[in-house]
Amino acid sequence: MAGGKKIASGHLMTKVYGSRADKEFALLESACKTMSETPFFGIDDFGPVTLVQPSYVRDLCEEVRQAAARGSAIYPLGGRTMLNFGLPPTKPGIAVDLTHLDQVLDFPARDMTITVQAGITIRRLQEITAAENLRLPIDVPLADRATLGGAIATNISGPRRYGFGTLRDYVIGISVINDEGQETKAGGRVVKNVAGYDLCKLHVGALGTLGVISQVTLKLKPLPEHQTLIDVRCEENLATLLDRLHGTRTRPVVLTVVSPHGVNAVFPTGDGSGGTSSEGWLVVVGFEGNDETLEWQVNQLQREAGEFGIPTSSHWPDELGRHAWNALTDFPLSVPASITFKANLLPSGTAASCERLASLDKRIAFHAHAGNGIIIGHLNPSMALEEAAPLIRQLLDAATAQQGNLTLLRCPPAWKNHLPVWGNPRPDNWLMKAVKDKLDPRGLFNPGRFVAGI
Repeated sequence: MAGGKKIASGHLMTKVYGSRADKEFALLESACKTMSETPFFGIDDFGPVTLVQPSYVRDLCEEVRQAAARGSAIYPLGGRTMLNFGLPPTKPGIAVDLTHLDQVLDFPARDMTITVQAGITIRRLQEITAAENLRLPIDVPLADRATLGGAIATNISGPRRYGFGTLRDYVIGISVINDEGQETKAGGRVVKNVAGYDLCKLHVGALGTLGVISQVTLKLKPLPEHQTLIDVRCEENLATLLDRLHGTRTRPVVLTVVSPHGVNAVFPTGDGSGGTSSEGWLVVVGFEGNDETLEWQVNQLQREAGEFGIPTSSHWPDELGRHAWNALTDFPLSVPASITFKANLLPSGTAASCERLASLDKRIAFHAHAGNGIIIGHLNPSMALEEAAPLIRQLLDAATAQQGNLTLLRCPPAWKNHLPVWGNPRPDNWLMKAVKDKLDPRGLFNPGRFVAGI
């Protein structure tokens, strides 16, 4: 195995790269070759597959070349927070853990960009940029574990999406290992780079099926001086409340609806750091900015709400609201569930879809990014497949009625053959298959896991 050493690590045989090729390691490698490898069943119980951990890009490239020569598959891994997302694998291969590729390669803070390896965690990335009063304004669940490459591959986002968009808006350069084991590049390290095709966006949300992301250049935003959350209570007529909030003179960066049953799931303490209650809908409005801007927006929203008879009960500034920000961000992955789903639909249909969802089963805990038409929810952990399957079909029909679709972020692997993991078939499936055939004709990367079994 060129460039690598096999080292027994716990119950898993891994290959660790980057060590000196001296006599000591040669002897260790020889000894390890006599051991039997422990299989890794971490992807929907599929396996066995061997886990490797390259520390250098050149070793990652070598793994890809070897897999291509063998006709096997490559399954990229990061923090494994979204490992159950997608269909089960369809081809034997190796799992490539990228968490050792976590270096900062370039950070010209005055240009408000940063270039890093894809295995860096979101938490560490934010800590590094915060030292220069900058940030990537994307909320990623379980940020202490989630890696940048994994977040890009799944295109995950959180409550600040309303004000700042998604990762597609911040990736300006990307390096990807192709099916020949070569590192290819797209975009650049400056914001005004407009040469060539924008292949960066092609890899955002592709679930690692077009290559292994090795390096990313991001544009950044300044850290806000302050942030605050305001909760607005709604016992009924959610649509009217959201219409009022959409028409406000303020500019919120967060507009999230939490279902009555979801309040206790989002805020397990029961008070959400501000006295939440599970009675009725909880609408959370978030603002960021300097002292003057924030004060005006908070006063303006409270004034407008008062004019329409809408009560605002809690105001959580800065540290007081940090628990709430984090709880809203982590909600998609932190709540125990048999199934976690995500519905994408027209923003104008969010209120109607929320109300219908609440009427289908009161045990469903969910919240909605109301300004973006995204609903994320959890089915009760005790729910069996026989009960969950018709409910998921009803949820899919409700999303389709609002010109949207529904996908499953997680569910038991054995259920995936019985449920619409990727929702209804998309009319552009043929195009995605054509792109896959062009960029990965060997079917090397994450085969079978993406839309339409790509």
